[in-house]
Amino acid sequence: MVLQQIPQVVGLAYALVIVPVIAGLWYIQKFSRKTGFIFLVLSTLMGFFVFSPMVPYQFQLAILGNQQALPMPLVAVFILLAVFWILSLVFGRIFCGHACPIGTIQELVYLVPVKKFILKHKRLTMAFRWIFFVLFIVSGTILSFGLLHLFGISEFFHGRVTSPYIFVFLALLVVAVFVYRPFCRLFCPFGALLSLAGRWSVFKFENTDRCVDCLKCIRACPTEEAGAAAQKAECYVCGRCIEACGDTGGIEYRK
Repeated sequence: MVLQQIPQVVGLAYALVIVPVIAGLWYIQKFSRKTGFIFLVLSTLMGFFVFSPMVPYQFQLAILGNQQALPMPLVAVFILLAVFWILSLVFGRIFCGHACPIGTIQELVYLVPVKKFILKHKRLTMAFRWIFFVLFIVSGTILSFGLLHLFGISEFFHGRVTSPYIFVFLALLVVAVFVYRPFCRLFCPFGALLSLAGRWSVFKFENTDRCVDCLKCIRACPTEEAGAAAQKAECYVCGRCIEACGDTGGIEYRK
């Protein structure tokens, strides 16, 4: 399904553009979850047609030193990864939430109206992902094996139905119907790095002085990152908190 004649740099350029655009729309209060749905679909289609911006997968190729499979020189890839990290440090994890096809397709299937299950004990889930991150680095640098190959990401977006790995990603998508973004929150190695940026990001959803502590935002947030005390490391800027808050102005995307 991937169109080989379209270079992957098109997808990367797309992500570099829409992250500040979405941030700007949130800041001037012209963005909504309905608008976000359009970006979710568009980014997912980029994954199927261009296989980009698959930054977690391209991060793995860079760790493996697989220059032949990368869309640009290795040094340029690491520079680009640093740029995405800086964008997340400034604007929050908009890339994860609205640009990465691996994340956006999980976001879309989570919209299926069924009973949801919230992953409690956020520290444990984050600790698990950091353990996986260490295994990912060790596996890539010492064993020259990319752990993300086991998840069937490439097979799924390329439509390689004969590969057994595609069923791993399909199983993750089934889980993602009930549990919010399981791959992003438990396995994504680049997401682990972006969680640090999200925690200290310049712009993020913040409670204003008009907040009346109704707790609607906390109940609506699938990652337990709403509320004045939340660190926002796992905030994917989905906007459920603002939607739950309504027109009260109790939450704003601001500096």
